[in-house]
Amino acid sequence: MVDRFAADGMNVVVADVDEEGLAATVAALEGAGHRALGVRTDVSRLEDLRALGDAAIDAFGAVHVVCNNAGVVIGGRVEELTEDEWRWVVEVDLWGAIHGVRVFLPLIEKAGEGHVVSTASTSGLVAPPFIAPYSVAKAGVVMLMEALRRELEARHSPIGASVLVPGPVNTALVASPRNRPDDLRHRSDTPEGRAFSEQSGVYLATTGIEPDHVARLVVDGIRANRFWILTHPEWQEVLQRRVAAIATTGQLTGRPGT
Repeated sequence: MVDRFAADGMNVVVADVDEEGLAATVAALEGAGHRALGVRTDVSRLEDLRALGDAAIDAFGAVHVVCNNAGVVIGGRVEELTEDEWRWVVEVDLWGAIHGVRVFLPLIEKAGEGHVVSTASTSGLVAPPFIAPYSVAKAGVVMLMEALRRELEARHSPIGASVLVPGPVNTALVASPRNRPDDLRHRSDTPEGRAFSEQSGVYLATTGIEPDHVARLVVDGIRANRFWILTHPEWQEVLQRRVAAIATTGQLTGRPGT
């Protein structure tokens, strides 16, 4: 997304908890002639988001587009995942988006126009087994952005809001345990957790669409002020079946992929 925004002539502020990856991204952007700033940020910490906002204003004077995209996942059975593991995923995936909206929406409103995009997941619409914290958090992101969109429309705001709902994308999401807090880093994974990591890593690498395609969809969605940004058209049918099942049988329906 930062590559696409920069290519379209925007100044970009990149936030990541991974300092090495952050520095490499900013160096690549600057090497291509773009204006970019990197700020080490833990999105689960409100004070980090406030510092990020201050840095963006100091560097470029205004904020117009914000993408709450940080995400982590951990596999395991609902009852076997520890409270700390639940908190880690929910604090990054859901509270990160909440902090992002609370901090950056006022800054965008000061600019007079702009857009907020938060990344959910198809797993926040139809939950697969063994990643319950991720699905719970991503379902919360959907509701957060729907509420935000309705609030903005109710006050006739020029600010737009979208929820990005990706299916499988070729990213390093399942490698997110590399960024676990120290007290979770050496936890022995359960059989279900190990199976999820092994199978999902291969699945994303072999069947996931490329991130640059998702970035194009995001930019198009912002320009069209589209609320739902789905990366996989086949999910329209999945959601239709789910709604129909709720209204008729009351049973769960399946989902494509794993």
